[in-house]
Amino acid sequence: MTAEIVRTGGSLEVRASHADRDRTVDALRVAAGDGRLTLDELDERLEAALSARTMGELAVLTEDLPGPVGGTPGADGVVRIRQEGASTRRGDGWVVPRRLEIRSAWGEVTLDFTDAVITHDTLDIDLDLRAGSLKLLTRPGVVVDTDGLVMNYSALKARRPADAPVLVRVRITGEVTYGQLVVRSPRRGFGRRSATA
Repeated sequence: MTAEIVRTGGSLEVRASHADRDRTVDALRVAAGDGRLTLDELDERLEAALSARTMGELAVLTEDLPGPVGGTPGADGVVRIRQEGASTRRGDGWVVPRRLEIRSAWGEVTLDFTDAVITHDTLDIDLDLRAGSLKLLTRPGVVVDTDGLVMNYSALKARRPADAPVLVRVRITGEVTYGQLVVRSPRRGFGRRSATA
């Protein structure tokens, strides 16, 4: 089983921006939440991330973390998820990129938008899914457009979104073969416990 997020483009000596530091901080917090870093390690790496000057200084802070946690968008702004026979989940507090490329075979990818940090009004997903599933847990204001998606012997399960101002329009293009795409609220079952009132 393999799962990775590939960083693309850009020199490690390029100066880091505030957004680059923020993405690394987010990745480190997710890693700590997953139990991959101790609190002491998290504190040490957060301090280093916030004072980093170059992309290389940031890259070293996440190089020992698995792809789904350690990946950040490359110079072209694309986050790439590649996996075979594995599961990848983006959940609490993940920063939604502008562009996402997913290549998955015999696995499951879950994108949970309920507590995601949304900084763009669109997310373009280029999908190549074979014998697996892509699950999108939405919230009011997240609109999913699948008009550009080719479904080959596959299922699309999508609930009509609640009426709300659009926060982000998720445009999915590409191909699903012997798989399924599920779009729904987390309160309906999978991936997350519903909050109690």
